[in-house]
Order: sequence, then C-alpha cells, then structure tokens
Amino acid sequence: MTLHDWLWPGFLAFVALILFTDLFVLHRRDRVISTREGARTVAGYVSLAMLFAAGVFYFGGSHRGAEFLTGYLIEQALSLDNIFVIALIFTYFKVPAEAQYRVLFYGIIGAIVMRLSLIVPGVKLVDQFYIVAMALGALLIFSGFKMMMSGGDSVDPGESRVVKLLRRTGRVTKEYEGSKFLTRRDGMLYMTPLFVVLATVEVTDLVFAIDSIPAVLAVSNNAFIVFSSNVFAILGLRALFFVLSGMLRTFRYLKTGLSLVLIFIGLKMILGHYIEIPSVLALTVTALIIGGSVLASIFFPERGSSKAER
Repeated sequence: MTLHDWLWPGFLAFVALILFTDLFVLHRRDRVISTREGARTVAGYVSLAMLFAAGVFYFGGSHRGAEFLTGYLIEQALSLDNIFVIALIFTYFKVPAEAQYRVLFYGIIGAIVMRLSLIVPGVKLVDQFYIVAMALGALLIFSGFKMMMSGGDSVDPGESRVVKLLRRTGRVTKEYEGSKFLTRRDGMLYMTPLFVVLATVEVTDLVFAIDSIPAVLAVSNNAFIVFSSNVFAILGLRALFFVLSGMLRTFRYLKTGLSLVLIFIGLKMILGHYIEIPSVLALTVTALIIGGSVLASIFFPERGSSKAER
C-alpha cells in the first residue's frame, strides 16, 4: 500500500484514538470542567492542528497547506457562533455542569460522522457539476447577508421541532439521572432530559453545517483537506465551549466578521470557474476579517459594558 492509501484509515484511526483517550482516560468521571483546564485542552488541540498543518505543507505543498489552514480557520470561527447557541440550550434545559462535557463529546462524534457523510459526496458533486458550486456559493452569500441583518438572539430551544417530537412520545423523564441518556422504568426504556439536549445539539450542528461545509468546499476540492480541517476544528469545540461560553457576548463584531467571510467565500466559489483566487490570498483575507472583527470588539466595546462588568 502507498502512503496515499493509508491516509483516510490512518487519520480516522488517529481521531478515534484521540476520542477514546479523551472519554475513557482523561474524563472517565463526570466533573465540572474549569476554564483553566479548558484553555489547556484548547491549546493542545490547536497545537495538534498546527502540527498537522505543517505536515500538509511539507507533503502537499503550500497550496494544500493554505487550503487546510483556511478551512480550519473558517470552521473554527463559525464554531464560535455555534458555541453561543449551545450555551443557550444548556441554560434553557438547566443541564448540570458536570454532565455538559459528555453531551458535547457525543455531539462531536455525531458532527464528525455527519461531516464525513456530507463532505465526500459534496466534493465530487462540486467537482463534476459547476451548477452545484454556483448554488452553494449563492447559499453562502445569502447566509452571510442573513446573518448580518439578523437582530438579537431569537433561539428558543423549547420551541424546536425535535424537542416537541421527543416530548410528545411521553417517554421523557422529568429529572436528570446523572449523565445517563437513557434509563429503564418499570421495564420500559425512557429518554432522560440529557438525551433531548443531545438531540437538540445535534440538530443545531446540522443547521450550522449548512454554512460551514459549503464554505470549506469553496476553499478546497480535496475531500481529505476539507474533512481533516473540519475535524480538527470540531475536536477543540468542547474545550472551547468552557473557555468562551460566558465571553461571546463581548465579541459584538464577530457576527459581522463571520457574515463577511461567508460572503467572500461564496463569491470565491462562484467566480472560481472564471478567476483563480490563490489559496494563500483566501487564507489571508479570512484571517484578516476574523481577526479584525475580534480586535474591533475588544477596542470598541459596547457602551456601558465596561461599567456593567465592574
């Protein structure tokens, strides 16, 4: 077998090893994750991603390396908005702090499987049919403008269809039972509220994937680059949640930055058939937009926010 033949099975085995070590070695017992521990974990995952990126640059060249970093940066940035919605879900359902990590862990496994099933055929469709690229580019531009024009946060987890459907079955317990998703009562299997939370998080990730996957498909036509950049960003999402969930409101310009990134990537996807936009340029523009929105949020905070914090 050649090195290329080992690429997919080797990477999937590597991800499986990370997830196994995470759940069964480092976090065997349910406990509250501190901000400091979350920050260390984020630093570890970012370091892994950068080492992987260095390998892509070395074996695949600067073009593929820039594609990986751009895809990673886009997915990581869009995950920030996802984190805020997950925080709303946890608050609404009053999820015990010690059980939140386990929900995020299984949610991320679902996200990885979902992306694997969507990215591989997605790359082939975009490669073979330019009309698909045009449609996805238009979707990104529409999503960008919609995100930019949206007002405050209108997410109401209790009104989602999946929550109503699960509750309608009459097989959801009222109380949490530790970190159990399912429980038996009178010989019958019941869902705990934690299962409802997990289902809501998975549906939320599917909604965000509608933006993030086309965005990365616009960056690279290599399925492995698209998938691996998504996975590395997703792996650090759990830890990033515990670091940023209480701080995201301070990044007032982040949503505007993400909107501009989606519009830019959408235009790149549509114009890519006529104008070749170098991967390094796409990476630079994406980094500048996201970095600029974060810096603008820090240096130009919302009026009254500094007083409220005192």
